[in-house]
Amino acid sequence: MKRIMFVCHGNICRSPMAQMIFDDIIMKNHLESEFEVFSSATSYEEIGNPVYPPARRIIIKNDIPFKEHFSTKLYSDDYGKYDMFIVMDENNLRNIKRIFTSDPDGKIYKLLSFAGSGSDVCDPYYSGDFQRAFDDIYTGCKALFESVKRHCPIQ
Repeated sequence: MKRIMFVCHGNICRSPMAQMIFDDIIMKNHLESEFEVFSSATSYEEIGNPVYPPARRIIIKNDIPFKEHFSTKLYSDDYGKYDMFIVMDENNLRNIKRIFTSDPDGKIYKLLSFAGSGSDVCDPYYSGDFQRAFDDIYTGCKALFESVKRHCPIQ
């Protein structure tokens, strides 16, 4: 079983969108028993809050099953619990490295790196461009799924 944690600043927009998109990809490939997918925040600001309404709307608009979600915080002891930590941007990358202090097993990745890009997923909380964020996240999640399938034999 592959355990993947998507991470962003507040866990109310990008990381829950990625979690739901990746869950949908897994479901469509009938591999639910092969993955556990979670999301969390690097900050405390939004802890306990639901998915930001425009993020919820864009998930539903793009025919991704929406699952109720409340923001949770990433902690240092989470490092041993997951196989991969997928961040949305350079700020998330810096913050997760502060939380974990190191990445001895090479578990931390930027989402769009799987799609051959070093770009950040734009933060729609500030940009207001939820469709662009969705498209970037969808592209990254599809590429992540293909990468995991190639490098980790799935039953």
